[in-house]
Amino acid sequence: MTDAREIELVFLIADLSGYTALTEAHGNISAAKVVARYIEMVNEALHPNAQLVEKIGDEVLIVSANAAGTIQTAIELRDTIEMEPLFPSVHAGIHAGKTLKQGDHYFGSALNLTSRVAAHARSGQILCTEQVINLAGRLDNAKYRSLGLTSFKNIIDPIAIFEVVTEELRPEIKLVDPVCRMQIKQDTAPASLPYQGTTYYFCSFDCVKAFVIHPDRYIES
Repeated sequence: MTDAREIELVFLIADLSGYTALTEAHGNISAAKVVARYIEMVNEALHPNAQLVEKIGDEVLIVSANAAGTIQTAIELRDTIEMEPLFPSVHAGIHAGKTLKQGDHYFGSALNLTSRVAAHARSGQILCTEQVINLAGRLDNAKYRSLGLTSFKNIIDPIAIFEVVTEELRPEIKLVDPVCRMQIKQDTAPASLPYQGTTYYFCSFDCVKAFVIHPDRYIES
């Protein structure tokens, strides 16, 4: 480990919500196309000094020395994805701290906590820790909303978590296909189906068919 060194970095982990459901519904080829487009949007969203260093399936790891730029990267990525037709939503987590870098790989508790924060985020949500806020300072287009202390697996002390809330108008809120979890608009959805007093919207008739066969699999309780 002669080339290993400890440095301070900001980590952003983002992945697609419902990617497993999408793969099950539409197959590996369609899922691969979604990921390819996702990576294109990630690269387009990168702010100066932010770097995409790792991608595993639909999860990406972005590192930077600039907290504000990392937050802006997450916002731009989220907003771009929400404007993409028939595409899953994204959720993200941001944390900053010391990490061990060896070659092109990163190790340490800061990265582990980033992964926990990202997994805690809901669809369309960007979460960050207090360390990130202290480094980024005030932003022109966003505020931080406290979500209180959160306990994470294998993390000893509870962590203060904040949601990055943008002040600018976001794209129109979309519906979600209950089968493949793709975002869709009500007025352009290829198919819809009333069931038990609720109308569900779908990205394709294949998803309608899957829903009709086993509706209880896809209705959230």
